[in-house]
Parts: sequence; structure tokens; C-alpha cells
Amino acid sequence: MKTQPRILVTNWVHQATLQQLALLGDVDANETRMPWPREEVMRRAEKADAILAFMPDSIDARLLARCKRLRVVACALKGYDNFDLDACTQAGVFVTIVPDLLTEPTAELAVGLAIGLGRNIREGDALVRSGRFDGWRPVLYGTGLDGSVVAIVGMGHVGRAVAQRLAGFGCRMLGVDPSAETPPGMIRVTLHRALEMSDVVIVCAPLTPASRHLIGNDALARMKHGALLINVGRGSVVDESAVLAALETGKLGGYAADVFEMEDRALSDRPEAIDERLRTHPRTLFTPHLGSAVTRVRQAIELRAVDNIADVLEGRRPRDAINEPTQPLAKAG
Repeated sequence: MKTQPRILVTNWVHQATLQQLALLGDVDANETRMPWPREEVMRRAEKADAILAFMPDSIDARLLARCKRLRVVACALKGYDNFDLDACTQAGVFVTIVPDLLTEPTAELAVGLAIGLGRNIREGDALVRSGRFDGWRPVLYGTGLDGSVVAIVGMGHVGRAVAQRLAGFGCRMLGVDPSAETPPGMIRVTLHRALEMSDVVIVCAPLTPASRHLIGNDALARMKHGALLINVGRGSVVDESAVLAALETGKLGGYAADVFEMEDRALSDRPEAIDERLRTHPRTLFTPHLGSAVTRVRQAIELRAVDNIADVLEGRRPRDAINEPTQPLAKAG
């Protein structure tokens, strides 16, 4: 009798996702809202034919060495820098991502962070909740998008979606990306020029060896005094230590982020936590990686990852594969 495929789900998913996976095989799912510890994931992965993986996961050669049955790692995400593609390819394991479904909600959040930071939403909310607000006073003047110069660093799907949303705000938009075309209505410039000209800089770039700490001490020194920086790309594209220093000197007018260096688990020298001084700085605005945290979007992302698992378990090349392993479909379940 043929053994049922085993599918490991490392983080909480919607019930509809579990139901679809149950049609494909035996499911071992994390039903809590907290990620399993690394060793727990490795232990459970040993008997898995497929893994439904998420942002907290790190798939590397050490884990793969223990996974003799594994055929596919289906990532419910777009940015895959925590996953060792070379190691997966050598182990005969497909890696898939969800390339497009995260784009729109992430772009929406980027604009929200820019408005929230510039218009002092955090401080205004605290003032009202304190009970000290007695009516209008000339306080908390900030920066609006209308009439501002906004640079978007990284003109991939997310960067272009941010530009589309900003088109109605009356701002002048600059695009920074040597490898992508600039959409109509934007001016293509170098990073140095964009930093010098912009009132708001929105980082949408993925993490690569070349982009790590792209926005660091030198870049921040080039920015206009009091300019705002927003990061919805990857945490380590921005040097958080350099940002903190620029905030403390007043060079940087504010920093908003949905992504953080401590999340980039593939980097051995990443910080273990967000610096407390950055977390508590009054000119910051943070969200806990909410880019795709829209219920219907997250459900669609999970189900797209399930489709990729189904492809492999049924003997097909997965539709969203980002690698080409040697003889990946020959493993026996």
C-alpha cells in the first residue's frame, strides 16, 4: 500500500488551507500563532514530502540533510532570501514562491506609513488618548505628500504599485532601479540624486548581497535634512544602526518600517532584536510585517502555495518554481 505524502505546515494557516492540504496527504500543522523553534521544525521535517513555509523559516543545507523525502518547499511569501536555493537545488527540492498576491497590500501599507509618519499620526493618537487634548492647538505640524518629492528605491512589482497609488497625491516621483524600467509619470535617477532631492524615500528593494545596507551612513548623509525614510522591502536593505544615529542627530526626520534586520535569518550576523532606542524613538512608526496581512490576501497566498505542493505531489513541475533541481520528482514518498 502506497504511503500517503506528509505535508509539514510550519506556521498557522486558515482552516480552508488545511482542508485543501488534507486532500493531498497527511498534514502536520502548527496550529498556534507562534513559530516553532528551529530544532522542532527540523525534527518534524525529517518525514515530510512537502513543507509549507513562511517568513520565520530558514531552509538550508543542515535542515535538508535530514529530509530524505522532501520534494518541495512551498513558500507563502515573495521574498525568499531566507531560503538557500543552491542547497535545495542540489538536494533535488523545488522551491516555490507566491510572486504577485502580496504586491497590492504591501504598496497600500507603504503609502499608509508615509502618511502616518509625515502627519504625526502616532503622536496625535497619543495626545488624544492622554486626555490632555482640549481642542485645536497649533501643534504637530508635519509633512504631507502633496507638493513633496518622493523617491521609490526598487521598481519591481511593489515599487511600481506604490507609484500607482501615489499618482493621485500631487507629489513628484523619482524612480531608482538600474535594472527596471521607470513607469510613466516618474523620473529615473541614480540613488545618490534621489537621496539629495527627496522629502520622502520609500524602500521597496529586495535583499541581495548588493542591496544589504544600501541605505546606510553614506546614503543617509546624502538625504535632505529632515527627510523621511520608509522601508517595506527587506529589513537589512536599511542599516538600522545608521538610521538610529541619523534620527538622534536630527538629520533624518523620521523612520517607518514594516520589515526589520532581525527577520533576515539567512544572515548570520543579523541583530537578534530591534534596538530598544530605535523602537522607542519618538520619530519612528512601525508595523509588525503587515504588508500582506489582509485576510482575503493571506488566504489566497496560502492556497497558491498549496497549488504548488499539489503540482509536485502529482508529478508536475510547480507553477511558481524559482529553481530547477536535478530529478526532483523521482523521490519516493
